[in-house]
Amino acid sequence: MQGIENRKQCAAIVLAAGQGKRMGTSVQKQYIELNGKPLIYYTLRAFQESEIIDTVLLVVGKEEISYAQEEIVGKYHFSKVNAVIEGGEERYDSVWKGLQAIDESRNISYIFIHDGARPFVNEAILRRGYESVERFKACVAGMPSKDTVKLADEDDFAVHTPERKYVWVIQTPQIFEKELIIEAYSRLMNAEHADVTDDAMAVERMMGVPIKMFRGSYENIKITTPEDLSIAKVFLGKE
Repeated sequence: MQGIENRKQCAAIVLAAGQGKRMGTSVQKQYIELNGKPLIYYTLRAFQESEIIDTVLLVVGKEEISYAQEEIVGKYHFSKVNAVIEGGEERYDSVWKGLQAIDESRNISYIFIHDGARPFVNEAILRRGYESVERFKACVAGMPSKDTVKLADEDDFAVHTPERKYVWVIQTPQIFEKELIIEAYSRLMNAEHADVTDDAMAVERMMGVPIKMFRGSYENIKITTPEDLSIAKVFLGKE
């Protein structure tokens, strides 16, 4: 990778507007405490301390904007967070709002889109992502599947078993040239998009651009269920 001082400007959109219904708690998962700090703290800390990221846009639910500004961004001095904005009904709505809020005066070249509920993103992942997006324009973090995967039909019968060496479990960040991802989402928002589940799919479908996968980490998990919280506490203990 070229010297840090010569790199291009990067913005991160951190998505934290989800309801977290599978967690089974009254507190949204991104605000559940781990070792005395909210889960979203660890995610934002990684971007705050990164030499790759210049600015962060935090996307939260409408009712959480003031809380996030005061109790997260302000309390923990996350100075790179230059906007806390209201999310949308679906993930792609939240991403689109984040893209529209990018400060054009900053001359951003690359956009890192990351799930706020993935607190174990780290500098090594961000650097690999930067190197990849410089070469390929569109890339996503992921890891080769440890398990055999089967594709099933509507009646839950296995119909195909892809070779495991070709199967990756997709993570975030998903990283794109700014103009590419903005154009992809601009087209997406004017098309049928109910089945689009991530940003890479939007770029594949709307722009026809291939997506390069780069290695994230098996620890870069998304906190979705109570069991994930137990695993997260183990990972934090390793710090």
